[in-house]
Amino acid sequence: MTDTTNTEAAPAKKPSHIAYNVCEINGKAEWKPIGRAWANADGRGFNIQLDDGMRITLRVPKKK
Repeated sequence: MTDTTNTEAAPAKKPSHIAYNVCEINGKAEWKPIGRAWANADGRGFNIQLDDGMRITLRVPKKK
């Protein structure tokens, strides 16, 4: 039986996106980088690694 869950750390290659926390300070948007993101190999989502150690996976929803 094949395990389809992704338990490996984010790839070492350069990220395709940067994750930011954007908040307004004194009427101006402040962008603080908080992590990185890589596209999934199948092109249907992203793996996001936040600087605090949290990992998020975004996937295109499956049609029912």
